[in-house]
Amino acid sequence: MESILVITNFPDRASALALAQKLVDERLAACVNVLADCTSVYRWQEKIEHASEVPVFIKTLAQHYPRVEQAVKAMHPYELPEIIAVPISDGLPAYMQWIAAETLAFPDKT
Repeated sequence: MESILVITNFPDRASALALAQKLVDERLAACVNVLADCTSVYRWQEKIEHASEVPVFIKTLAQHYPRVEQAVKAMHPYELPEIIAVPISDGLPAYMQWIAAETLAFPDKT
């Protein structure tokens, strides 16, 4: 089973924590890290923007990605939220097994 790290950002801590709670409650993620605020600099609609954002790291299995993406999009206020999935090529075997165990405890409903 392929583990992945899904990265996104939310504009505030409350919405980032709400997403984290939902994903763990629904066993779509084994763990979600809600990090400290950061400043993002990016170009949007021909303007350079500066925004305070809260980075979110989601540890899950690749098979859950469609549902994780759907949850992020449903809870995100941005027109185009950052949602990036990165394969985890290696890791502590016991931790990798824990990700699988926590996200496979209930049958996949996709």
